[in-house]
Amino acid sequence: MSTESSHQPHSGHAVALRAERRWAIFASALIVLLLAVIVFSGVHWAMMPPSRVETIDPARLQLSGEFVEDNLGSAVQPDGSVIVRFVAQQYSFTPQCLLVPADTPVTIRTTSADVVHGLLVNDTNINTMIVPGYVSTLNTYFDHPADHAMPCHEFCGFGHQTMWAHVKVIDKAAFFEQARQSRRLSCVSR
Repeated sequence: MSTESSHQPHSGHAVALRAERRWAIFASALIVLLLAVIVFSGVHWAMMPPSRVETIDPARLQLSGEFVEDNLGSAVQPDGSVIVRFVAQQYSFTPQCLLVPADTPVTIRTTSADVVHGLLVNDTNINTMIVPGYVSTLNTYFDHPADHAMPCHEFCGFGHQTMWAHVKVIDKAAFFEQARQSRRLSCVSR
């Protein structure tokens, strides 16, 4: 019988060292991969900015262009779709009530005149930021007539809690009948 142990005292240390090296290589490779993705994304977006970015001068909103007061509210486009334009400003939405038809494609275009606001239409998937200097565009569809609250969900100052509007979805036929009588629609024009 041999008195020597088959266990070598340094073999456990060698196994642990190899395992630590493998994990260190794996972690380093993961870090390099993440850095490569970040660099690629940065270079790609710098060369090809998002196509939906549209800028506007918030100081001149009410003077000319698509966000003058006469142009706000809902309007029927030549293709039968509906476009809704409104402006967010401390502490209100203009117009206060948006009239839209059910069962019709709706494009919402909005911007801010002063600070960052949030657009949320309750009971729908409409949720976006309204940033001064940029136009937010959303395409949506309302299935059936309903009334939806539209609070500002981004703190915009001391009067933030009073910043609410409403989206009134009405029957498609009733909406288009009103649209024949008026170029721009809002709840007040009813």
